[in-house]
Amino acid sequence: MSPAPKAQLNILDLVPVLDGGTAGEAIASTVDIARHAEKWGYQRYWMAEHHNMRGVASSSTAVLIGHVADQTETIRVGAGGIMLPNHAPYVVAEQFGTLATIHPGRIDLGLGRAPGTDPFTTRALRRNEAAAMNFAGEVEELIGYLGDPDPDAKVRAIPGEGTHVPIWILGSSHGGAQVAAALGLPYSFASHFAPAALMSALEVYRSRFTPSTEPGGLDAPRTMAGVNVMVADTTAEAERLFTSVLQRFHGIVTGRRAGLPEPQGDIASLMGTWSPAERQAVSEMTRVSLVGTPDEVRDGLAGFVEATGVDEVIVTCGAHDHEDRLRSYELLADAWS
Repeated sequence: MSPAPKAQLNILDLVPVLDGGTAGEAIASTVDIARHAEKWGYQRYWMAEHHNMRGVASSSTAVLIGHVADQTETIRVGAGGIMLPNHAPYVVAEQFGTLATIHPGRIDLGLGRAPGTDPFTTRALRRNEAAAMNFAGEVEELIGYLGDPDPDAKVRAIPGEGTHVPIWILGSSHGGAQVAAALGLPYSFASHFAPAALMSALEVYRSRFTPSTEPGGLDAPRTMAGVNVMVADTTAEAERLFTSVLQRFHGIVTGRRAGLPEPQGDIASLMGTWSPAERQAVSEMTRVSLVGTPDEVRDGLAGFVEATGVDEVIVTCGAHDHEDRLRSYELLADAWS
């Protein structure tokens, strides 16, 4: 058994609400997983901003980050990410400056430019839809609020200024890669649901990277990528549990989004009930997925790190049962270490 390439292991939690379950149960599950993840050696615990989705309870991402950070001690907690076009940069600076003041050295801020929701909810958020077109400018504005204090500034983020909250740029295309490269910031690719441009986006980022001398900036590229994982004692059991994830993606493809469903049979029989177009769409969205025993997933993850050259991986597990999700993360941590 060859040793895995060294890459930091992190968790992305979508705070899934079970089919028939409640948001309160989902948040309690997230806290429990974060506590265990800290004990098992995971380095970051991120949550993502989504809105108007019955199966996701992470809409108030900054509030959840504070709650999870309150319930843990050492693991870094952050946003993977905040969808900046939904918010004024100044408000985000105040929120994350406050979090970093309460939990110094433990807060990460990942920024994306997608709305994280549907067009109707985007309008309900009451932000200018053109904000996404000036993503780089809004990132720079936000960095300025979190930078060194300027007593002469007309607008100051308090708390916020001087915290230099670490900022990551997130993306699933070349746009985010270009922004991260130009600003000398770390870059995380959303290959757990949109893997098509993974390799080309990483190449764009690395080839165009400009070192930054600003606090929080980098002198060399740093990358992360998302991976769906499902780990169990047997391959068959892991594949059975992964049918919950496949059903969720099928709901996205067909416009029937609901809570996280219970597992159904096995992968082949489940996907056999879908149309060819649906099978192709779900297969493409979940192409960066590792399902199997601890050794199988560890080896697959090692191969992914070697192929992409990423410095960190962020894994997400969509098992329906809380204990199955915990077990999956525990088995992976043991195998990876």
